[in-house]
Amino acid sequence: MSTANPQALIMPADWRDFFALTKPGVMRLVIFTAVCGMLAAPGTIHPVLAFTAILCIAVGAGGAAALNQWWEADLDAVMKRTAKRPIPDGRMERSSARDFGFALSGLSVMTMGLAISWLAAGILAFSIFYYAYLYTVWLKPRTPQNIVIGGGAGAFPPLIGWIAVTGHITWMPVLLFLIIFMWTPPHFWALALFVQIDYSKAGIPMMPVVAGERSTRRQILAYAAVLLPLSMTPWFIGGTGMIYGLSALLLSGLFLWLSIKVGLRTSATGDGMKPEKRLFAYSIFYLFILFAMLVADRFATVYGIQA
Repeated sequence: MSTANPQALIMPADWRDFFALTKPGVMRLVIFTAVCGMLAAPGTIHPVLAFTAILCIAVGAGGAAALNQWWEADLDAVMKRTAKRPIPDGRMERSSARDFGFALSGLSVMTMGLAISWLAAGILAFSIFYYAYLYTVWLKPRTPQNIVIGGGAGAFPPLIGWIAVTGHITWMPVLLFLIIFMWTPPHFWALALFVQIDYSKAGIPMMPVVAGERSTRRQILAYAAVLLPLSMTPWFIGGTGMIYGLSALLLSGLFLWLSIKVGLRTSATGDGMKPEKRLFAYSIFYLFILFAMLVADRFATVYGIQA
């Protein structure tokens, strides 16, 4: 772990600083995909247990995010996008973030195991370890493929939500995991293209910094091309109906089209990276709507609206 520069003055942290450590913007997507995985799963779960499972997933994600910020405090201080986080901004002791992260992580896993199942708890524990150590400590500072492999950390919530209902793993939740796994690189690299100066200053080997813009753009296009058929696979195997299938085709088709506009570009001079920013913004919308259509499809099937 890198050594933080001592702060001249550490202000007393309040609840808002601890809340900021959980990365609430990211947590919204974690909670949403977990809820969708739960609602799309065959079977039922008591509402109190459902709330408990979602809370455990959210708290676990928050714990992993806090550990991420504890470890990367020095890097966050260098980057404009992250310099105002609680630790680099001098609002919190680094050890407080560490202790908070471990406490949230341990509490979420134990509660999930005791209230829901130890299979769900085990996968939750692995997802925290995946993000806090495999991605943050090991992959991110060492390889431009960090976000490719590390993307698995954000793909676990719908899998855990599904298991909370059914108690076992089938092809459907695995496919949901793979969809988010393949979505993450083009989503994150679109962002990395227009904030690559920050990553370069911090010495983080993100793809645009190490391999260059041209290679990054081609890889964005490649992942988007794979995402199109992958997103439709739940329909192909009979796990969903036409509502999801057609939605996946349209949403992923537009994702691919925007990726083509990014992937075939040779220069971003003079346009403020508009296609890249457009792809990044759409990628967030894409995942929300795709998973919403998964739930809509499930409800339509249950209530006899579609075969």
